[in-house]
Amino acid sequence: MELLIMIDALKRASAGRITAVIPYYGYARQDRKVSPRAPISAKMVADFISVAGAGRVVTIDMHAGQIQGFFNCPVDNLYAAPVMMEPLRQIEGDIVIVSPDAGGVERARSYAKRLNAPLAIVDKRRQKANSCEVMNVIGDVRDKDCILFDDMVDTGGSLCNAAKALIEVGGAKSVQACASHGVLSGPAIDRINDSVITELALLDTIPAIDPKKSSKIKYLQVAPMFAEAIERIYQEISISKLFR
Repeated sequence: MELLIMIDALKRASAGRITAVIPYYGYARQDRKVSPRAPISAKMVADFISVAGAGRVVTIDMHAGQIQGFFNCPVDNLYAAPVMMEPLRQIEGDIVIVSPDAGGVERARSYAKRLNAPLAIVDKRRQKANSCEVMNVIGDVRDKDCILFDDMVDTGGSLCNAAKALIEVGGAKSVQACASHGVLSGPAIDRINDSVITELALLDTIPAIDPKKSSKIKYLQVAPMFAEAIERIYQEISISKLFR
């Protein structure tokens, strides 16, 4: 609501162009009907932003790339990879890139390709919302350092269960995790602290938690990437460089 009100105020002040910079696009997980009489909230929020007066949207790592089609204006969905890759390249040892579920395979594969590392998948069966049961580990992770990739960490159940499966079922040596958005709702922080995950790297698209609450969580800054995107949009030059 604050974003919509600010956009409306700018429009009524005769702004020539309004660009909404949204590091974390809320309601993105509701991008389709999964049951009868369910809303498609991601589309509704897109309509709100468009009707309020935004002529362009800049965000990073949407839950699903096709959400860009919900908008009737240009959408720049930046990639987290340039920010994530810098610390990952410094890791030494035999690493494996792991997707915590089947839906994140494409994301994990892109990182595996950049790091020239093998790929593994944690197969899980979700019984209900915010609850999952890990079933199997697809790929060789035994005695290797695993890096889990996800787009967001909400309650932390999926990520922590996947890490546990890598150690107990797959025989992994260690597990680190990376995610674009740290929602960290409910028992998330306690779950991460009690999990086998050695470190969780998050982008600071959502305000950081108090460092005293968890020594495992660290934040990577996305401000430089957004700053370059805003500058290029303002100068009306291509931002394709940010997608390579």
